[in-house]
Amino acid sequence: MTGGAPLGPRLVPGGATVGVWAPKVRSLAVRVGGRTVPMEREDRDVWRVSVERAAAGDDYLLVLDGERERPDPRSRHQPHGVHGPSRLVDLGPAPAPFPTPALKDLVFYELHCGTFTPEGTFEADIGRLGHLADLGVNAVEVMPVAAFPGSRGWGYDGVALYAVHEAYGGPAGFRRFVDACHAAGLAVILDVVYNHLGPDGNYLAEFGPYFTDTATTAWGPAVNLDGPGSDFVRGFVLDNAEQWVAGYGVDGLRLDAVQALYDRGSVHILEALSARVHAARPGSVVVAESDLHQPLLVTAYGIDAMWADDLHHALHVALTGESSGWYRGFQDPRSLAKALETGWVFTGQYNPDLDRRHGREPAGLGGERFVVCSQNHDQIGNRPFGDRLVTLVGPDLDAVASVLVACSPFLPLLFQGQEWGETRPFLFFTDHGPELAESVRRGRRAEFAAFDWGARVPDPNDPASFERSKLDWDRAGGETLELWRTLLALRREVPALGNCRRDLTTARVDPERRLVVLERGDPSGSRALVVANLGERSQQLPVDPGKLRLRVTTRPRLPSGDLSGASAAVWST
Repeated sequence: MTGGAPLGPRLVPGGATVGVWAPKVRSLAVRVGGRTVPMEREDRDVWRVSVERAAAGDDYLLVLDGERERPDPRSRHQPHGVHGPSRLVDLGPAPAPFPTPALKDLVFYELHCGTFTPEGTFEADIGRLGHLADLGVNAVEVMPVAAFPGSRGWGYDGVALYAVHEAYGGPAGFRRFVDACHAAGLAVILDVVYNHLGPDGNYLAEFGPYFTDTATTAWGPAVNLDGPGSDFVRGFVLDNAEQWVAGYGVDGLRLDAVQALYDRGSVHILEALSARVHAARPGSVVVAESDLHQPLLVTAYGIDAMWADDLHHALHVALTGESSGWYRGFQDPRSLAKALETGWVFTGQYNPDLDRRHGREPAGLGGERFVVCSQNHDQIGNRPFGDRLVTLVGPDLDAVASVLVACSPFLPLLFQGQEWGETRPFLFFTDHGPELAESVRRGRRAEFAAFDWGARVPDPNDPASFERSKLDWDRAGGETLELWRTLLALRREVPALGNCRRDLTTARVDPERRLVVLERGDPSGSRALVVANLGERSQQLPVDPGKLRLRVTTRPRLPSGDLSGASAAVWST
């Protein structure tokens, strides 16, 4: 984007080169192996230097104005933490090609590397990939691994965006993890955060105008995507995205909260990013989290799919009765039917949580453009006690939610442990210094003020919050696991359940009887019928399945053929 040789550290025969954009400094040098080598200023405030005899594994620092030692903004490895020296890295040969599944066939499994296994490392996580392959998912969605302060955290406060978090295993460990996923037949979608950086260890502003004062986000200063100097900031983002797909072999990116990417430029950063990723790894997938309900993410910017929270919210309200905070506006039982048909509940009508009209009809978009769930890291972890749905409503209604998500015309996502009904919480956890830790505590209390939970928020900085969030693999089995295996097999085997055809999907809700009926079709003539009883008492089926074959029930049907309370059944050709 900015022309010239690439920025960042590069290994070359006999040494290394380092290129840094730094308009805010008067002098810049590299300190490596006891040597301090001055850098030369080139056009547009790019500084470069060739360092002889530098090699992979060498640590180095940048010296700003002869006094401040800082890590490289594009460091690939921070083995001593985000405040320490950077390390030169050789990632080895280019990743082998991997055939990413077709978009409509993707089934996502979201995991957090630090809590997926007791050890919380890439190497330990590799040992559980067989479980995921047997489950029937085909895309592992990894929460952010870019280096963040401390040893534990969700990863959304990353500050060294090119480096891989050391506690998980660093860059070499992540490369092995991606290769192992591919060997198990699993694509890798990496969660990345470009709308802000964390406050601890964020030195970018000392180098140049990486942030803007024309917009702010809920998490800190907004990234400068359209102001003076933004060519280099955009390059920083785009090169980072390419690094993950080209250097590590990941099969796509999940972009965090893209509504906080403020860009008034002629080519929106999302359009540029999706084009870069698709070119760097053909077949790769870009998924954007957004609360704006804008089809243009797909139609204009080239995004492949969008995280869609509305089905989760409508399900959650129907099952729990909670209706405060972001659940306001989903109390109408018809919201669930609309979410199952449309993907979004708000398509231009009044949203009481926002006190304005919101959203737009996703006309022309297939169901493969929406990623839906009944649980994810946000919806669990952004509760005071990290309650999973099964803890709130019990295993029977949790199973009903699973059926509706898996049989919807959208791309389903499971959150780690959901497949066996994990009851351990997933809490918000951090590893900050005292001042920042207290600020986070206050922020969490303020965030929950809009809800009626009335609970004291656990301390995110307490190591126990992290330990309590680790999966209990001793429970990895049982009826819930078999249910998910069956549901995902049906998506593969029954055309009506795996075609993502919103136009051949109808849903209706009987609020009096608390019954949900979902019907799916396919041009081949394949049909599927899902009936969910959200009530406590058994009920007569509201429709006749006819000659359709009963494929799965979450609870045994009664001798009369009625549907048990808090249960769901699926029929298909």
